Amino acid sequence: MAIKSLSIRIDEIMLDKLHVVADYEGRSANSQILILIRDCIEGYEAKHGTIFGGQQERKEP
Repeated sequence: MAIKSLSIRIDEIMLDKLHVVADYEGRSANSQILILIRDCIEGYEAKHGTIFGGQQERKEP
């Protein structure tokens, strides 16, 4: 799996708060963001079905 780079614009106060949370968890800000993204995707997939390569498999109701 290739590692891609993503640039984001973030408010300075929010970034400072992110660093506090990441430091508390013993992580870098980058690692903390990856965990937040992973948790978001897992929550989405639990509700809507697995995403495969940008395509979503429908979850039966």
